[in-house]
Amino acid sequence: MKQLLVLFLSVFLLSSCGAFGPNPEYYQGMKEKKFLRRNDAAVISHLDGNQRTYRVVRDEKFYVLATFEDGYLVKLEEKEFGPEMMEELIKDQ
Repeated sequence: MKQLLVLFLSVFLLSSCGAFGPNPEYYQGMKEKKFLRRNDAAVISHLDGNQRTYRVVRDEKFYVLATFEDGYLVKLEEKEFGPEMMEELIKDQ
C-alpha cells in the first residue's frame, strides 16, 4: 500500500513540474515534416539553397517565420504585420 502511495505521489509531483507537460509548439532542431504536419496553413516564404523559410499566420497581427536547413528548424521569428501587409490581407479576404 505504501509503495502505491509513493508511486502515485511521485507521478503527481513529476507531472506538476512539467516532466510530463505539453510539448512546445516549435523548438530548435524540429523536423520540417513535423512542422508541416502541425501547420497546414504554412506557405513557403523564401527558398535559398538548402534553406527554406515558411510563413504561418498566427492571428490578425502576428505571423511566424520558420527557417529550416537540411530539414531541421534553425531559426524562428515572430513578426508583426506592417500596414502594407494588413491591407493585402484585407483585400485577399
